[in-house]
Amino acid sequence: MEVIIMKELLEANEKLAEENRAYFSGRHILAVNLMGSPGSGKTTLISALAKELAPISVGVIEGDIASSIDAENLEKQGIRSSQINTCGECHLDSRVIRDGAEKIDLRDAIVFIENVGNLICPAEFDLGENVRLLAASVPEGDDKPFKYVPMFSYADAVVLTKCDLKEAVGFDTENFNKGLRAISQAPVFEVSLKKGQTPAGVKEIADYLRAKYEALPKA
Repeated sequence: MEVIIMKELLEANEKLAEENRAYFSGRHILAVNLMGSPGSGKTTLISALAKELAPISVGVIEGDIASSIDAENLEKQGIRSSQINTCGECHLDSRVIRDGAEKIDLRDAIVFIENVGNLICPAEFDLGENVRLLAASVPEGDDKPFKYVPMFSYADAVVLTKCDLKEAVGFDTENFNKGLRAISQAPVFEVSLKKGQTPAGVKEIADYLRAKYEALPKA
Protein backbone atom coordinates (compact mmCIF):
# COMPACT_ATOMS: atom_id res chain seq x y z
CA MET A 1 0.00 0.00 0.00
CA GLU A 2 2.81 2.46 0.81
CA VAL A 3 4.36 1.83 -2.60
CA ILE A 4 1.06 2.72 -4.32
CA ILE A 5 0.71 5.95 -2.34
CA MET A 6 4.27 6.98 -3.23
CA LYS A 7 3.64 6.18 -6.88
CA GLU A 8 0.50 8.35 -6.93
CA LEU A 9 2.34 11.19 -5.20
CA LEU A 10 5.17 11.12 -7.72
CA GLU A 11 2.77 10.91 -10.68
CA ALA A 12 0.87 13.96 -9.43
CA ASN A 13 4.16 15.78 -8.98
CA GLU A 14 5.25 14.91 -12.52
CA LYS A 15 2.03 16.37 -13.96
CA LEU A 16 2.56 19.64 -12.12
CA ALA A 17 6.23 19.66 -13.12
CA GLU A 18 5.19 19.62 -16.77
CA GLU A 19 2.89 22.57 -16.13
CA ASN A 20 5.76 24.43 -14.44
CA ARG A 21 7.98 23.68 -17.44
CA ALA A 22 5.40 25.22 -19.76
CA TYR A 23 5.10 28.26 -17.48
CA PHE A 24 8.86 28.84 -17.45
CA SER A 25 9.15 28.25 -21.19
CA GLY A 26 6.34 30.72 -21.92
CA ARG A 27 8.22 33.41 -20.03
CA HIS A 28 11.68 32.61 -21.40
CA ILE A 29 12.93 31.60 -17.95
CA LEU A 30 15.82 29.24 -17.20
CA ALA A 31 14.83 27.50 -13.96
CA VAL A 32 17.77 26.20 -11.91
CA ASN A 33 17.06 23.76 -9.08
CA LEU A 34 19.91 24.41 -6.62
CA MET A 35 20.26 21.56 -4.14
CA GLY A 36 22.70 20.79 -1.34
CA SER A 37 23.15 20.31 2.39
CA PRO A 38 22.43 23.02 4.98
CA GLY A 39 25.47 25.28 5.09
CA SER A 40 26.85 24.21 1.72
CA GLY A 41 26.77 27.84 0.57
CA LYS A 42 23.74 27.82 -1.75
CA THR A 43 22.51 31.33 -0.88
CA THR A 44 26.01 32.83 -1.03
CA LEU A 45 26.50 31.18 -4.42
CA ILE A 46 23.24 32.65 -5.76
CA SER A 47 24.27 36.11 -4.57
CA ALA A 48 27.63 35.85 -6.34
CA LEU A 49 26.10 34.42 -9.52
CA ALA A 50 23.49 37.20 -9.70
CA LYS A 51 26.30 39.76 -9.92
CA GLU A 52 28.21 37.75 -12.51
CA LEU A 53 25.13 37.08 -14.66
CA ALA A 54 24.17 40.76 -15.01
CA PRO A 55 22.48 42.15 -17.07
CA ILE A 56 20.35 38.97 -17.11
CA SER A 57 17.59 39.31 -14.51
CA VAL A 58 17.82 36.85 -11.63
CA GLY A 59 15.10 35.73 -9.24
CA VAL A 60 14.98 33.22 -6.40
CA ILE A 61 12.30 30.88 -5.10
CA GLU A 62 13.64 30.25 -1.62
CA GLY A 63 12.79 26.98 0.12
CA ASP A 64 13.28 26.56 3.87
CA ILE A 65 11.63 24.56 6.61
CA ALA A 66 11.13 27.82 8.55
CA SER A 67 12.14 31.50 8.47
CA SER A 68 12.66 33.91 5.59
CA ILE A 69 16.22 34.95 6.45
CA ASP A 70 17.82 34.03 3.13
CA ALA A 71 15.05 35.52 0.99
CA GLU A 72 15.20 38.78 2.95
CA ASN A 73 18.98 38.99 2.54
CA LEU A 74 18.71 38.39 -1.20
CA GLU A 75 15.98 41.03 -1.52
CA LYS A 76 18.30 43.53 0.18
CA GLN A 77 20.78 42.84 -2.62
CA GLY A 78 18.13 43.63 -5.22
CA ILE A 79 17.39 40.00 -6.11
CA ARG A 80 13.64 39.39 -6.44
CA SER A 81 12.74 36.54 -4.10
CA SER A 82 9.76 34.59 -2.86
CA GLN A 83 9.74 32.45 0.25
CA ILE A 84 8.35 28.94 0.60
CA ASN A 85 8.29 27.46 4.11
CA THR A 86 7.68 23.72 4.07
CA CYS A 87 6.88 23.56 7.83
CA GLY A 88 8.81 20.33 8.28
CA GLU A 89 8.88 18.82 4.80
CA CYS A 90 12.43 18.07 3.68
CA HIS A 91 12.09 19.09 0.03
CA LEU A 92 10.20 21.28 -2.40
CA ASP A 93 7.70 19.77 -4.81
CA SER A 94 6.12 21.00 -8.03
CA ARG A 95 2.91 22.11 -6.32
CA VAL A 96 4.53 25.07 -4.56
CA ILE A 97 6.96 26.17 -7.27
CA ARG A 98 4.34 27.81 -9.50
CA ASP A 99 3.12 30.05 -6.65
CA GLY A 100 6.69 31.09 -5.89
CA ALA A 101 7.38 31.91 -9.54
CA GLU A 102 4.21 33.98 -9.89
CA LYS A 103 5.12 36.05 -6.83
CA ILE A 104 8.44 37.18 -8.29
CA ASP A 105 6.74 37.65 -11.69
CA LEU A 106 9.79 37.64 -13.99
CA ARG A 107 10.27 37.17 -17.73
CA ASP A 108 13.51 36.76 -19.66
CA ALA A 109 15.36 35.69 -16.53
CA ILE A 110 17.23 32.99 -14.68
CA VAL A 111 15.25 31.82 -11.66
CA PHE A 112 17.02 29.82 -8.97
CA ILE A 113 14.96 27.41 -6.91
CA GLU A 114 16.95 27.09 -3.69
CA ASN A 115 15.77 23.73 -2.44
CA VAL A 116 15.57 22.74 1.22
CA GLY A 117 19.00 21.74 2.58
CA ASN A 118 18.99 17.99 2.15
CA LEU A 119 20.98 15.39 0.21
CA ILE A 120 18.20 12.80 -0.05
CA CYS A 121 14.60 13.80 -0.85
CA PRO A 122 15.07 16.54 -3.51
CA ALA A 123 16.41 13.93 -5.94
CA GLU A 124 12.94 12.34 -6.14
CA PHE A 125 10.96 15.44 -7.14
CA ASP A 126 11.03 16.97 -10.60
CA LEU A 127 10.13 20.66 -10.20
CA GLY A 128 9.90 21.52 -13.89
CA GLU A 129 13.43 22.93 -13.84
CA ASN A 130 15.85 23.17 -16.77
CA VAL A 131 19.06 22.61 -14.80
CA ARG A 132 19.81 20.68 -11.61
CA LEU A 133 22.78 22.16 -9.80
CA LEU A 134 24.20 20.46 -6.71
CA ALA A 135 26.32 22.42 -4.22
CA ALA A 136 28.67 20.16 -2.23
CA SER A 137 30.96 21.87 0.26
CA VAL A 138 34.49 20.77 1.10
CA PRO A 139 33.87 20.51 4.89
CA GLU A 140 31.15 17.90 4.24
CA GLY A 141 33.86 15.46 3.16
CA ASP A 142 35.08 13.87 -0.06
CA ASP A 143 32.99 10.72 0.38
CA LYS A 144 29.58 12.26 -0.33
CA PRO A 145 29.24 11.01 -3.95
CA PHE A 146 29.69 7.46 -2.63
CA LYS A 147 27.01 7.91 0.06
CA TYR A 148 24.36 10.00 -1.71
CA VAL A 149 24.26 8.40 -5.13
CA PRO A 150 20.74 9.56 -6.21
CA MET A 151 21.50 13.23 -5.56
CA PHE A 152 24.83 13.21 -7.36
CA SER A 153 23.50 11.16 -10.28
CA TYR A 154 20.48 13.53 -10.55
CA ALA A 155 22.64 16.67 -10.91
CA ASP A 156 23.46 18.21 -14.28
CA ALA A 157 26.44 19.99 -12.72
CA VAL A 158 28.21 19.90 -9.35
CA VAL A 159 29.60 22.97 -7.59
CA LEU A 160 32.30 22.18 -5.06
CA THR A 161 32.14 25.10 -2.62
CA LYS A 162 34.49 26.42 0.10
CA CYS A 163 37.54 25.12 -1.80
CA ASP A 164 39.79 27.44 0.23
CA LEU A 165 39.29 24.93 3.10
CA LYS A 166 40.62 21.88 1.24
CA GLU A 167 43.95 21.74 3.03
CA ALA A 168 42.52 22.64 6.43
CA VAL A 169 40.02 19.74 6.41
CA GLY A 170 42.14 17.27 4.42
CA PHE A 171 39.74 17.12 1.48
CA ASP A 172 40.81 14.54 -1.14
CA THR A 173 39.71 15.91 -4.53
CA GLU A 174 40.78 12.75 -6.34
CA ASN A 175 38.57 10.60 -4.10
CA PHE A 176 35.61 12.97 -4.56
CA ASN A 177 35.97 12.82 -8.34
CA LYS A 178 36.37 9.03 -8.24
CA GLY A 179 33.04 8.69 -6.45
CA LEU A 180 31.32 11.15 -8.75
CA ARG A 181 32.67 9.69 -11.98
CA ALA A 182 31.45 6.23 -10.99
CA ILE A 183 27.86 7.50 -11.37
CA SER A 184 27.96 10.73 -13.41
CA GLN A 185 29.88 12.71 -16.00
CA ALA A 186 28.44 16.03 -14.76
CA PRO A 187 30.90 18.94 -14.92
CA VAL A 188 32.44 20.05 -11.62
CA PHE A 189 33.03 23.72 -10.79
CA GLU A 190 35.30 24.59 -7.89
CA VAL A 191 34.51 27.85 -6.10
CA SER A 192 35.72 29.85 -3.15
CA LEU A 193 33.65 32.72 -1.81
CA LYS A 194 35.60 33.56 1.32
CA LYS A 195 34.72 36.97 2.73
CA GLY A 196 37.26 39.66 1.97
CA GLN A 197 38.76 37.75 -0.96
CA THR A 198 38.06 37.88 -4.68
CA PRO A 199 35.48 35.18 -5.56
CA ALA A 200 36.99 32.29 -7.51
CA GLY A 201 35.20 29.97 -9.91
CA VAL A 202 31.95 31.95 -10.13
CA LYS A 203 32.54 33.18 -13.68
CA GLU A 204 32.79 29.60 -14.98
CA ILE A 205 29.43 28.62 -13.47
CA ALA A 206 27.84 31.83 -14.73
CA ASP A 207 29.15 31.10 -18.24
CA TYR A 208 27.66 27.58 -18.02
CA LEU A 209 24.24 28.94 -16.98
CA ARG A 210 24.34 31.83 -19.44
CA ALA A 211 24.90 29.35 -22.29
CA LYS A 212 21.88 27.32 -21.11
CA TYR A 213 19.80 30.50 -20.93
CA GLU A 214 20.82 31.72 -24.38
CA ALA A 215 19.96 28.31 -25.84
CA LEU A 216 16.33 28.60 -24.67
CA PRO A 217 13.80 29.14 -27.46
CA LYS A 218 12.44 32.69 -27.43
CA ALA A 219 9.01 32.88 -25.86
